[in-house]
Amino acid sequence: MSDVAVATAAARAAAGVLLELRAAGKLSGRALGDAGDAGAQRALTAVLAAERPTDAVLSEEAADDRRRLTADRVWIVDPLDGTREYGEGRPDWAVHVALWAGGELTASAVALPALDEVLVTDPAPAVPGTGGDRLRIAVSRTRPPREADVAAAALGAELVPMGSAGFKVTAVVRGEVDAYVHAGGMYQWDSAAPVAVARAAGLTAVRLDGSPLVYNQPDLALPDLLVCRPELADPILAAVRPRS
Repeated sequence: MSDVAVATAAARAAAGVLLELRAAGKLSGRALGDAGDAGAQRALTAVLAAERPTDAVLSEEAADDRRRLTADRVWIVDPLDGTREYGEGRPDWAVHVALWAGGELTASAVALPALDEVLVTDPAPAVPGTGGDRLRIAVSRTRPPREADVAAAALGAELVPMGSAGFKVTAVVRGEVDAYVHAGGMYQWDSAAPVAVARAAGLTAVRLDGSPLVYNQPDLALPDLLVCRPELADPILAAVRPRS
């Protein structure tokens, strides 16, 4: 299996467990979210262990094995991105599986189980054309950052609240919004897989100061993010950049 095929199989395995658990109707809310986190972690890592047993794994749902810092290949995964949305019965959650190798994200799959869709780096998705006169910027539905308000004001854009980080990034890939602006807290597993897919699709994905997103670092935090159509990167970054 290719690395992308392994990523897809792992994402689909977690998605299947999550859909089955929710369809059973025995749990809801936080209890369902906790069970989903655990079940998806088991399903996803079982695929990686079977197909790539010597690779390191960095997961939100497992202790950080610092041996990853000297490993050549590291899977960066979030078995359930958007635990709250999943537990509430919403559709805006995702499963993230990304491979970091040789200092770069090289293969990725992002499952959107509620939509029965998996986006991968190869073949890369085709981003649809712009859909309206007014730009749309995805933001957190629970913690929309000030930077998104600033960007929206500068571009005359509409803010569109959504759930998980992966769902918001893929909303840009799928042409539902034109950009996603995030600030105020995020970790490497929150963005690795969707960022890899976005980059493969030709979108811009950077920190809010314009610097690169760098993965498999000692510090797990990667707290801010811009994913957008390339022509929007400069005006958004100019708007959110702190004034000296």
